[in-house]
Amino acid sequence: MKVLIVDDHPLVRKGIVSTLSFEENIEKILEASNNRDAMELIIDEKPEIAIVDLYLGKEYGLDIVESSKKRGFKTKFIILTSSMKREDFLKSKEVGVDGYVLKEAYAEDIIYAIHLVLRGKRFIDSEIIKFEAVSTSENRNLSTLTPREKDVLIELAKGLSNYEIAKKLYISENTVKKHVSSILSKLEVEHRTQAALLVKSSSIY
Repeated sequence: MKVLIVDDHPLVRKGIVSTLSFEENIEKILEASNNRDAMELIIDEKPEIAIVDLYLGKEYGLDIVESSKKRGFKTKFIILTSSMKREDFLKSKEVGVDGYVLKEAYAEDIIYAIHLVLRGKRFIDSEIIKFEAVSTSENRNLSTLTPREKDVLIELAKGLSNYEIAKKLYISENTVKKHVSSILSKLEVEHRTQAALLVKSSSIY
């Protein structure tokens, strides 16, 4: 199989190449340092696996994933990053990456992730799994909202005021206030901004 490594640091790429060089089933290892070169290699070489860093200088590695999926390429993607940011993991999950590995992981963890992903499974670093648990809990809370509350929450997440939401949804401002109060209670948050952050990372937004 062919593996593409996308990272803007040459030493990191060489380290991954060294890790993968002993794998007998890897016939070719490709390298790219930016989104354009990565996409050209995906188009021309059609690698089975792409190991992508989230931050490539000023570029965002997930743009490669989104572009590839929109074009219908079969390449599977593993994010290899030093980022411990919850929003990065949730965004990666949203675009459909197949694996999420921290750069602090052992070489055998990267190899294991590749084999697991090739078998159609997902691999999430043990340090990141906690974010998935939190996300699942939040989605469960969101499922308790009524259809109208979800409508109000979506508009709230856009930054609209109670008055603007009322005008857009053709309900009274007082009704909006009641819905917002109920939403905050059900989502177990104290502020509108917290509720907005939850909905933006969910499937209802």
